[in-house]
Amino acid sequence: MRMSEHAVVIVGGGPTGLMLAGELALAGVDVAIVERRASQDLAGSRAGGLHSRTIEVLDQRGIADRFLSQGQVAQVAGFSLIPLDISDFPTRHAYGLGLWQNHIERILADWVGELAVPIYRGRDVMGFAQDDTGVDVELGGGQSLRANYLVGCDGGRSLIRKAAGIEFPGWDPTTSNLIAEVEMAGEPEWGIRRDALGLHSLSRLGDGGPVRVMVTEQHVAATTEPTLRDLREALIAVYGTDYGIHSPTWISRFTDKARQAAAYRKGRVLLAGDAAHVHAPDGGQGLNTGVQDAVNLGWKLAQVVHRISPESLLDSYHAERHPVAARVLRNTMASVALRRPDDRTMALRDTMAELLGMDEPRRRFAAMMSGLDIHYDLGGGHPLLGRRMPDLDLVTDNGPLRLFTLLHDARPVLLNLVEPGRLDITPWMDRVKLIVAKYDGMLDLPAIGAVTAPAALLIRPDGHVAWVGDRHALGLPDALTTWFGPPTAA
Repeated sequence: MRMSEHAVVIVGGGPTGLMLAGELALAGVDVAIVERRASQDLAGSRAGGLHSRTIEVLDQRGIADRFLSQGQVAQVAGFSLIPLDISDFPTRHAYGLGLWQNHIERILADWVGELAVPIYRGRDVMGFAQDDTGVDVELGGGQSLRANYLVGCDGGRSLIRKAAGIEFPGWDPTTSNLIAEVEMAGEPEWGIRRDALGLHSLSRLGDGGPVRVMVTEQHVAATTEPTLRDLREALIAVYGTDYGIHSPTWISRFTDKARQAAAYRKGRVLLAGDAAHVHAPDGGQGLNTGVQDAVNLGWKLAQVVHRISPESLLDSYHAERHPVAARVLRNTMASVALRRPDDRTMALRDTMAELLGMDEPRRRFAAMMSGLDIHYDLGGGHPLLGRRMPDLDLVTDNGPLRLFTLLHDARPVLLNLVEPGRLDITPWMDRVKLIVAKYDGMLDLPAIGAVTAPAALLIRPDGHVAWVGDRHALGLPDALTTWFGPPTAA
């Protein structure tokens, strides 16, 4: 048996796995991806769209423009088909991006390629065994890998989650839909249709391209892979005809099943993305939540691999990201319930639409759906603590500077906004960048409003604020030790 060794092996080369590989590679970790597909090609377009916070996260790494140049900037936030405009939000990216998953993956794969991450393509994981020092991963074809840590980014039916024995509690589906790209002989009724079964739509992709079909099935279907026959039967039940569909590029089924891993970590095995949480696609939150899982986990895992931080730092990954996905499960369940086609539910949806037309509810829900209000519980204090750091326009001795550019290399930043020399971080200088800058004005936070700019901030590589202080730096050594390891001896 051929054995290869890596510090971290990621199973699954979708958006979450690719983003995590990029994060680890930036931190100098020997990381590899195992992907069952022979190439990065994805049949059809699948999921689509990036929310504002995900665009910010990509901007923090200096790669947002790669996506923005390929997609369509649009207001994509919404709740149960009720649109939510974020164009007045205090962010450089007060919009979402229409971009299909196949393009998102291709761009991420190009970035990961530039970072020289090896990808074992066309390989299935047959199983793994972990011990006190690492994990042995068995691949099809007689190859095995040895890693310090194994991360399952292998989707809702995650083999890694199941083999690790991690429970996946939640709610069974109440509705199922087929979605596909097909050729069509007939001329259909284009657009969206709503009836007693639910929501359906037919649209053509591009000029003369394939037809994208979304149809609600009469019954909650089995979890087997859907067939062209299943799609024909579902279309006939709704439209009275199958319009002569043929030559499918792909067909898939999604339901409103809502489940979440009871633990995001078991020993040296971790989960991210759909392997950790599945839910209805309402609001387009799944891919975005997975990418943000990766950005939360990456720097923490890198520090543990490099023995900068103790293994206990990995516990903060579950503590911070599990509540985020739990809220996504709740809001998608509510959204699906509001989409029911009976008269009483429609009256409730009209009431919700009226409420969300008011400014304060709109701001609150739009901040939630776009990911801009995510708040990790790091204790009390300044409103910025645990929240995303806004992309401030700073003034330094070397000229103007955009804050997000300081995060391109995924290293933490201590931002000193008062006179230089007050903050001594010499024992952490090998890990934390100290930036002295000026910023005039208030900080504006989505869903919270304006807050006074503090004297100093400690910003984690994921862009969240780990410490807020005044010129006395009370609590700074503790925060530095908690997040970035103990001080280096003089």
